[in-house]
Amino acid sequence: MQYRRFGKTSLSVSVFTLGTMRYLASPTTARHTLQRAIALGINHIETAQGYGQSEAYLGQALQDGIGAKRDELIITTKIVPQPDAASMTAAIERSLTRLQLDTIDCLAIHGLNTPEHLAWVQDPHGCMSAVRNAVEAGKVRHVGFSTHGALDLILAAIQTRHFSFINLHYTYFFQRNAPAIALAQQEDMGIFIISPADKGGQLYTPPETLKALCAPLDPLHLNARFLLSQPAISTLSVGAASPDELDWPLTVADSTEPLTSSEQNVLSRLSLHATQALGAEQCHQCFACLPCPEAIQIPEVLRLRNLAIAYDMEDFGKYRYRMFENAGHWFPGRKASRCTECGDCLPRCPSALDIPALLFDAHERLQETPRPRLWESI
Repeated sequence: MQYRRFGKTSLSVSVFTLGTMRYLASPTTARHTLQRAIALGINHIETAQGYGQSEAYLGQALQDGIGAKRDELIITTKIVPQPDAASMTAAIERSLTRLQLDTIDCLAIHGLNTPEHLAWVQDPHGCMSAVRNAVEAGKVRHVGFSTHGALDLILAAIQTRHFSFINLHYTYFFQRNAPAIALAQQEDMGIFIISPADKGGQLYTPPETLKALCAPLDPLHLNARFLLSQPAISTLSVGAASPDELDWPLTVADSTEPLTSSEQNVLSRLSLHATQALGAEQCHQCFACLPCPEAIQIPEVLRLRNLAIAYDMEDFGKYRYRMFENAGHWFPGRKASRCTECGDCLPRCPSALDIPALLFDAHERLQETPRPRLWESI
């Protein structure tokens, strides 16, 4: 396991972090998963108030003993943005109680996703005043934020300079947030990549086409290497549901060097194959088509279509597509079938794509029955 400086916090974090959204089968499963993670060299554990009993399971495991002393571990929890200071104060106390801790190493505002959330954290008398009080009282050491928001909002949140670290989405198959990575590095923020295996393409179970294109490398490991080869990135989340799910992704935990020529060749092969498979229908993710009058997230819909056609990542596309209209601000936007063919986007597309036709095609490929998401209970 390699370790990196977590930005201006100056904490030394393992390049893989145990995310605890999925270890909820039982307190015993949680404890065994934590013990295995620590045995493999992980020193950063991330939880959240919205992750069911995760905080309580972690708190009990810390009391029972999991193979490391408290000061050898970095504990991060996340609390959703609050409209006022009193609500945030109560939420922080709730996390401290559940975790059975006197101090939270890193507290993240969980899901700073909308302009309203940004306004709350910019209000000098709002929720961040409660966070500052908690820091002054020694109850919180470092403050950051997680986000599923639009790039412009992420950049604005970084520029508030309220935060020492950021949790965000960025993978080989989703590079839209590269400018946020660059700005966060400039601001000396720790950079935590959210769910690079699952949200990055369900890479634990890649389709055969993607496996063949990545051979002799593994898609999961290739994506991790793409990220770990970038010095700005501090740590990647690995969301194991049980101890045995840690071994395979952590195979590359010592591989933080620049990409090898073999790895670069595979990435070039993936790019070329997508260009050939999609032809004149490839969406290049310029985002010029937005805003859409029907609130369709056109680039994301067409990105999922790109992946389904180029790499047979249809199951992943369906998994993400069903979240539209089903996950609120965590995954905003309406289904592609809402397109009215108004033509508003057409003159703005530099590739002259027939966007309405591609949206309807994407809907036909990816539509499935919606399923409830964990954060609906937040």
